[in-house]
Amino acid sequence: RYNLLNQMKKNIVSEPLKADPNLLSVIVPAYNCSTIDRDLTAIQKYLEELNRAYEIICVVDGQKNENDKTAETAKAVRGPRIKIFPYKNNRGKGYAVRFGMARARGGTIAFIDAGSDLSASGIGLAIEHLKWYQADIIVGSKRHHASKVNYPFGRKVLSYIVQRITRFLFGFDVSDTQTGLKVFRREV
Repeated sequence: RYNLLNQMKKNIVSEPLKADPNLLSVIVPAYNCSTIDRDLTAIQKYLEELNRAYEIICVVDGQKNENDKTAETAKAVRGPRIKIFPYKNNRGKGYAVRFGMARARGGTIAFIDAGSDLSASGIGLAIEHLKWYQADIIVGSKRHHASKVNYPFGRKVLSYIVQRITRFLFGFDVSDTQTGLKVFRREV
């Protein structure tokens, strides 16, 4: 266990990056995602409208099988502001997010799930809430009264159960910890 933890720390980042307080870093973890090129393009288009410095860090969390072309599809849209970091073995979304955050240079760091379930405009709303409330973290929520979501009933029930278990086990007073949109101040 000790060796695995040390190996994980070593693989996440080799040395701390110098932060730019005016830069927004957006982490996009992706696994077996055929829409990653459209997702990254939509995020970039929206971030351009925000009129602020940004970087997009797409972490391709392994390859499901030989037919999974997520990394190749993502690399097709990389550029000066879109960086792609693929690795071979799937290690889970949490690892992918931490991997991306370790490479982020921004004073504000966001992450949004790939797969087109969430609109990139949520990033701007979350950043405004971060400023307005002088918060350290803003967590997107499907349960907020202003949220417009459309997903199957079974998924709603499963989401509700996971949220209740999370609240019971960890004491988080957050109604929705599972939505794939969060914004952090770098210090956090």
